Amino acid sequence: MRAARPISLLRPSARAMCVSLASVCLQAMATAGGADHQAAVFSTERAFARSMAERNWGAFALHVSEQAVFFDGNTALRGKAAVLAVWRAYFEGAQAPFSWEPDQVVVLDDGLLAHSSGLVRNPAGQPIGRFNSVWRQEAPGVWRVVMDKGSPLGPADRH
Repeated sequence: MRAARPISLLRPSARAMCVSLASVCLQAMATAGGADHQAAVFSTERAFARSMAERNWGAFALHVSEQAVFFDGNTALRGKAAVLAVWRAYFEGAQAPFSWEPDQVVVLDDGLLAHSSGLVRNPAGQPIGRFNSVWRQEAPGVWRVVMDKGSPLGPADRH
C-alpha cells in the first residue's frame, strides 16, 4: 500500500475537492452542534422562567450574567447587581406577577450567543407582551442571560 500524498502535492482540482469536502463536514458538525445548543438554550430559558414561577430567587440570580443589561421600560439596568436590585420586587408575594415561555431560540454558528423570544403572560394566562433575551455560553454548557428586553404584543401574538 502506498503512502498518502500531502495535500500540497495533489492536483489543484483534487485540492479544491478536499477543501470543499472538509468545509461541508465542518458545516455539518456546526449544524449538529447548533441543534444541541438550541435545545440547551430552550431548556435553560425554561429553567429561568421556572425560577420565577417557583419563587426561587437564588435560581433566578444564577441565570443572570455579571455583565447583564436588562431594560426596565426605556431604562437600561447595567450589571447583575442593578438587574437583581430591580427584579427582587417581582419575587415578593406568593404568586408570580407574570410568566414566560420561549417559542423561538436561534443560536450563532459558533455556539457562543443565542437569542430567545416568547410570550409573557399575566397570572390569568393572558398574553401581555413578548420577551427578547440574549444568552451567552460563559463556560461549556453554562448559558447566562446577558440582555433582556420586553416588547408589546405584535399582531401575530394576539390570539
